[in-house]
Amino acid sequence: MVRVGFGYDVHPFEDNKKLYIGGVEIPSNKGLKGHSDGDVLIHSIIDALLGALGMENIGELFPETEEFKNIDSKILLKKTMEKLNGIKIINIDSTVVTSYIKLNKYKLEIKKTLAELMNIDISQINVKGKSGNGLGIGGKNEGIEAYAVVLIEY
Repeated sequence: MVRVGFGYDVHPFEDNKKLYIGGVEIPSNKGLKGHSDGDVLIHSIIDALLGALGMENIGELFPETEEFKNIDSKILLKKTMEKLNGIKIINIDSTVVTSYIKLNKYKLEIKKTLAELMNIDISQINVKGKSGNGLGIGGKNEGIEAYAVVLIEY
């Protein structure tokens, strides 16, 4: 059976916090506010994976409790992958919306990091950066948004 899942996440900026996108630390003087490290790309991918299987969303699987406070989102992705035992990821297509940084110079490292975390080939992951053209949270420089679509087979 082949199924598709869609994920979305958004976080506002927070001063004096590290910025992570797709498990990669991006040099910055502000990061993303959230219960975890605020990695919007990983969060959107987790939601897409869970959605493809008709499972709970990221907030239900990893609630805002002490257990997950300030947790590295790479750990959340690994825990999600454990739940998906036996599921084959065909591909992931994602978009990060931000006018704050240019994603191009980080895309390869992000794809490598995600591929390693999910034990898939880098060619199965696509990461795009969009500026938002001055519109929305990402475009108005209020935070960063991420969208992800996954295709799985089981």
